[in-house]
Amino acid sequence: MHIRDILSNSKPSLSFEFFPPRSSAAWEELYQTIRDLESLQPTFVSVTYGAGGGTRELTHDLVLRIKQTTSIPPVPHLTCVGHSEEEVMAILQRYAAAGVSNILALRGDPPRDQPNYDWSEGRFRHAADLVRLIKKFNESGSHPDPRGFGIGVAGFPEGHPATPNRMDELDFLKAKVDAGADYICTQLFFDNHDFLDFRDRCDLAGIHVPIIAGVMPVTSLQGMKRMAELAAGARYPAKLLRALDRAKSNAEAVERVGIHYAAEQCAGLLNEGVNGIHFYTLNKSHATREIYHSLGLATGA
Repeated sequence: MHIRDILSNSKPSLSFEFFPPRSSAAWEELYQTIRDLESLQPTFVSVTYGAGGGTRELTHDLVLRIKQTTSIPPVPHLTCVGHSEEEVMAILQRYAAAGVSNILALRGDPPRDQPNYDWSEGRFRHAADLVRLIKKFNESGSHPDPRGFGIGVAGFPEGHPATPNRMDELDFLKAKVDAGADYICTQLFFDNHDFLDFRDRCDLAGIHVPIIAGVMPVTSLQGMKRMAELAAGARYPAKLLRALDRAKSNAEAVERVGIHYAAEQCAGLLNEGVNGIHFYTLNKSHATREIYHSLGLATGA
């Protein structure tokens, strides 16, 4: 099923993100997390994709494992970095043959050992180029679904660090949608006003596809710092920082504060009629399950 079909329902989508582990022990922990979260009946799960080839085969393995052993539709990330057109088409063919129905198309980050990565040297300069290639694959009739892959793209409520001009940023987003994207899944944010303003600006720019809000609960102060790096400078509101500062001497209290804040954030988004909420789980289930319970959503767990 395409994600756009799921999002056409009146009930908001609730989904999760995982990343492929590197050790066998971490794989077993992830499978337990997936089993824990499957009982929450998520509408889909996405699987991240390593820059520069770091976890690309692992991504494929995890996507197939989820597809074959769970009832949850998997959505693999696919990035432009370091790929030729032929390589991307081969990846799409593998996913099509496995019955995977959706792709999240991203420009991606340059390899860590190439901080001056030259985007002009590759086949894909922007995520819109990747979206167009996926549409080309769809039109070739190579997917068992006559419609081909459903296509998601990323949005940035707090702004994209590589595009300080916010008007250019929306132009790039609209280019992805015009190229064939079905929906937008946002980067994480901590202030709902940022998301709601982003949603309104998208509407004014003629971007009318569903927008899923990305949420990540703070579960530790160390994780919060790492989160800011991964999310390219996530902005933490003073309200959250004050609450975390009161709890900083107690790791358990920090986690409770983060879960409570995220639950309030999700409740506010649902009240605003959001199309969906995507939980960045960091391969853990506890925080997400607690948020579900606090919202009255955990009917199956």
